[in-house]
Amino acid sequence: MSCCDQTTARVPRSDLSRRAVLKGSALIASLLSFLRPTASYAQRRRIKLAYCSQLLCGVPYEVARSGGFFKKHGLEVELIYTRGGNAAMQALVGGAVDYAATALDVAIQAYTNVRADIRRFAVTGRLPLFALVTAPKTRSQIQTVKDLEGKTVAISALGNADHALTLFLLGRAGADASKVKFATMGVNLLEALRQGQIDAGMVQEPALTLLQRSGARVLVNGMDLGDARRYLGGTYEFMGIAVRGKEFDRRKPEMIELTSALAEALKTLRTMSGDQLAAALPKEMTTGLDTKELGEIIARHRDSLYPESVRIDLAAAGRVAQSLIVGGLIKADATISGLHDTSIVGS
Repeated sequence: MSCCDQTTARVPRSDLSRRAVLKGSALIASLLSFLRPTASYAQRRRIKLAYCSQLLCGVPYEVARSGGFFKKHGLEVELIYTRGGNAAMQALVGGAVDYAATALDVAIQAYTNVRADIRRFAVTGRLPLFALVTAPKTRSQIQTVKDLEGKTVAISALGNADHALTLFLLGRAGADASKVKFATMGVNLLEALRQGQIDAGMVQEPALTLLQRSGARVLVNGMDLGDARRYLGGTYEFMGIAVRGKEFDRRKPEMIELTSALAEALKTLRTMSGDQLAAALPKEMTTGLDTKELGEIIARHRDSLYPESVRIDLAAAGRVAQSLIVGGLIKADATISGLHDTSIVGS
């Protein structure tokens, strides 16, 4: 499971019943005749792209939409907001959408564990959306990752990406993971950490910002490029787009235009103000949030989170695979050599 679990997603209520991921083989089968192309893919410009609805994940796609970059490249892209990255991947494999944008860990597990016929061809995020932080009251006791030995660390669930990443960080720090107690608490770790009910935890934004204000120590900020290089060994491929393998060759002209639009969006979002970045997101996804603070958070992290281009970094992908092996989410002999295709934008 990715960071973009259903409990972190901001899903527009009005879209849920219409756009929910279809379940059951009968429903999937009924879609296949509808999805078979009646014209060449070069002529068919209306496409459906599913992603997990996590705000930071979706920024490049929403900027491409609101900024008119998809239209500039002759595409009418419908962004499908699903409850989690796994749901987006299921929609792709089942034939309900044309493309799925998910965290790499979701794609790797689908490719290696269930042998899904998918190809990943472009990247829009190069760091995990997690930070490992202490509770404010344990700030002085826990100063390094190794200091987590004998402590309780909160994660969303055993086997999730944040669990795998924590094990990976413990290993790189020379810590004995068997001496760390994991508390599974979903994604709502903020109050438990602020109140000192747990010693440390893996959090996302805006929890990270709020905990820092409360005096928590940040042990590793996976959303910071400097920390990623220091603690992860470099960038850590995150969000990217996959297509069904059997359609790869037929969709190439369309995929070239799609990646060109996203490349322009990545370049543009680096020049946008926080207010502009927040405004690019659908109102349904930001209702109830402090959009001013949200924009500031996106602006603060953007240079680290989002790559300069959509090119695939195979070394960064390898780090993700290694963390999944350490976390027991894929087999030690699993290979991802056929998952990535660099013929669209290179590597």
